[in-house]
Amino acid sequence: MHQLLALLQEAAAQMTETEAMVEAAKNTNSLLGAGIGIGLAIIGAGLGLGRIGGQTAEAIARQPEAGAEIRGAALIIAVLLEGATIIALVFALLFKFV
Repeated sequence: MHQLLALLQEAAAQMTETEAMVEAAKNTNSLLGAGIGIGLAIIGAGLGLGRIGGQTAEAIARQPEAGAEIRGAALIIAVLLEGATIIALVFALLFKFV
């Protein structure tokens, strides 16, 4: 009977170690996913803002008299892009801690 109890305690200790390893793997994977998500959000925002700025400058150079309207439209689009980027970053950080 004593040997059976010792065997059960050893199995429980091994299970605890296995559960700890699984938790560590989940934590590592969540950090990796959050890092990839943050990186993609920043890269996408950088490309989008660069394209908006370049196209705005080109449009104003073609039609200087419509510069204020073009600038206003570009500003609205840039603000929407930044909002989507911030939301993506918040979700990535949220998934990091879940």
